[in-house]
Amino acid sequence: MSTQELSGTTALVTGASRGFGRAIAIALSSRGAHVVGVARDRARLEELRAQLGGTFTPVAADATDPVVAGQLLDQHRPRTLVLNAGAAPLMRPVHRHTWQTFSRNWDVDVQHVFNWTREALLLPLEPGSVVIAISSGAAVNGSPLSGGYAGANATIRFIASYAATESGQDALGIRFTSVLPQLTGETDLGAVAVAAYAARQGVDIPAFLEGRGPALTPEQVGTAISDIATGSVRGSGSGSGSGEGQDAFLLTAAGLSPAP
Repeated sequence: MSTQELSGTTALVTGASRGFGRAIAIALSSRGAHVVGVARDRARLEELRAQLGGTFTPVAADATDPVVAGQLLDQHRPRTLVLNAGAAPLMRPVHRHTWQTFSRNWDVDVQHVFNWTREALLLPLEPGSVVIAISSGAAVNGSPLSGGYAGANATIRFIASYAATESGQDALGIRFTSVLPQLTGETDLGAVAVAAYAARQGVDIPAFLEGRGPALTPEQVGTAISDIATGSVRGSGSGSGSGEGQDAFLLTAAGLSPAP
């Protein structure tokens, strides 16, 4: 596959300083895009700029801030927008949560996707642009140790689907889709969740992971997102309201598949 498929375009990735977001930024850069990476961790962003050079612009900011969303979309007009930022949930059973800990992912993850999606439609982004919201396999399977995390990620999927319908109705030509990665121990957030669920089952972490099959890696996530961005993967659904693509994908180590 050509390394210049996104040449001359801009991609903007939120939560770009680590984990999936970092891998997505690297993958999009390798396909030829100039990547704007947004995260609060300036030091990690600078490390990524040192790796990618002039193909990467770091922006140290809070991705949940609606003013940040509007300003950066106005300034950069990305062809690819990847909404990956989110908070790490507190891992404990539901009755050990407070409302504040239970609702954390609603306040951060959902608000972030809502703000950026709204701005993408209002601007609007150019026809042919794609907005990819990173949800979670928990949106389908549940996650009893992470408070409101599963419900928040299900709502992220709904927001992307609703935005796709609006894009279709207004003939904006913007693709919206969501991607639901499986639980993996290959990121900091996932490693905490894996440890919590292994302990709940009374097994060690290697035994827990062995029962789940091959682990999804950040690099695989980066490849999958860049495939969606280039149009290499569209699926057969009606995500844009006019038959232009799948509205949600599950992502495992075996690759992308239509989400149920």
